[in-house]
Amino acid sequence: MSIIQIRDVPEATERTLKARAEREGKSLTAYVRDLLNEEAATPALDEVMAKIAADEPVPYDPDFVRETMREGRR
Repeated sequence: MSIIQIRDVPEATERTLKARAEREGKSLTAYVRDLLNEEAATPALDEVMAKIAADEPVPYDPDFVRETMREGRR
């Protein structure tokens, strides 16, 4: 595992993060690690857009949509 050191964090930010960590029963390190893991697991907008652009287009047939909606209501 790597070590990340962050300098020049405003005191108000540190207090806020410590309070949130305490409310969740975590250390500040565990809380910030969870935030970083969540951020890393969330794709960036450009990654999402690239995936959408690479997907096969979905054909649109209004009659099929209407029939599917009717069947769903039965």
